[in-house]
Amino acid sequence: MIHWRTFPTRDAQAYALANAVVAGIDEALTIRRRALLAVSGGTSPKAFLAQLARLPVAWRDVDITLVDDRWLPADHADSNARLVAETLLPGAKEACWLPLVDTATAADLQVRTLNSTWTHGVPQVCVLGMGEDGHTASLFADAPQWHEAITTHDKFVLVQPQRAPYQRVSWSLAALAACDRLILQIQGPAKRAVLEAAQANEQDNAISRLIHREGVKIDVFWSEE
Repeated sequence: MIHWRTFPTRDAQAYALANAVVAGIDEALTIRRRALLAVSGGTSPKAFLAQLARLPVAWRDVDITLVDDRWLPADHADSNARLVAETLLPGAKEACWLPLVDTATAADLQVRTLNSTWTHGVPQVCVLGMGEDGHTASLFADAPQWHEAITTHDKFVLVQPQRAPYQRVSWSLAALAACDRLILQIQGPAKRAVLEAAQANEQDNAISRLIHREGVKIDVFWSEE
């Protein structure tokens, strides 16, 4: 099930989304000692992450991680970790940063280690993005690991998309479905059409599989531009 919230501009979307995330964190902290926030990379979240960094949050009680990341050094221009380091972490210095990628080790070993040692549970607040092919996180339907990614009970999967660059570490479909609050940030008419089609009939892409998963609710923050 999805709930739409529409905004005329990306700035208005970013402001509303940042405040919704703060409210989600505050709510989580009323029932637990720490809250886990997962955010996405790419270009769309930049304004939202910068806005979130300026808001009052009990960051000392928050762990921050990524929905997914590319298998790249943290200072690489295409690293999602770098985006978070440049936009959110300067204002969230007291938060605990939990990266998904460690290029000092092998990618498959890193994913096995994450699955065996992760003690933080699933995110209480998870902010997703979506591609025009319907992928969310790094759950690409063209990847050889697609079936595993949408059926495993592990939290993390290693994915190699065929039509997108870089190997990636991603939360699995089951892990995303278990998050307390899922938020999807998208912009423009093309992505709205993709999401509406994914909602209307279950398709072989990640966002459709997630929408049609039993018990899943997604708040969609969509801007016209």
